[in-house]
Amino acid sequence: MDLNAFWALVERSSAETSGQDERLEWLTAALSGADACEFALRLDEVRRRVDTWAHWHAADVICAGLCSDDGFFYFQAWLIGLGREVFESVESSPDALADLPHVRMLASRGGVHAWADDEWPDWEGLDYVAAEAFDGDLESVLASRGVEVLVSPDPSGEQWDFADPAEISARIPRLGALFGKVA
Repeated sequence: MDLNAFWALVERSSAETSGQDERLEWLTAALSGADACEFALRLDEVRRRVDTWAHWHAADVICAGLCSDDGFFYFQAWLIGLGREVFESVESSPDALADLPHVRMLASRGGVHAWADDEWPDWEGLDYVAAEAFDGDLESVLASRGVEVLVSPDPSGEQWDFADPAEISARIPRLGALFGKVA
């Protein structure tokens, strides 16, 4: 499975179903054997492209400072679930999250306490699809190929104070303004 096939599968799961749970079931059923292994590899490959301090900062602003390492890891999966076009726009500029209708809706709610559980920008279940679809021990097979997929964030890039309004204004100004983090 190359990247085009990976993205086609992710996007088709969205077209064929309505919610995250249904998408997970569809993806699990669509994968088999080697495809599951390749899906795990592509998921890891794509995830690493947004495993940066800049993306974590953006997720933290959206989630009102409640974006732990697990939260950021699941945020990455959610971002992948939005499809290739959205993913690539946010990959190149985390501030592009301010353009997403779902993110704008979250901002309009007045705080994370008003979000329903299924509205949070996360998708933990995507991390388990390949293992559930694979017949055997996927982790051992990947290890035998010399591959260790991420199980938590390992961000690259420059780290800074996520709560500093000057940093938010300089790095993700539209997102910061949307969530009231900058004047």
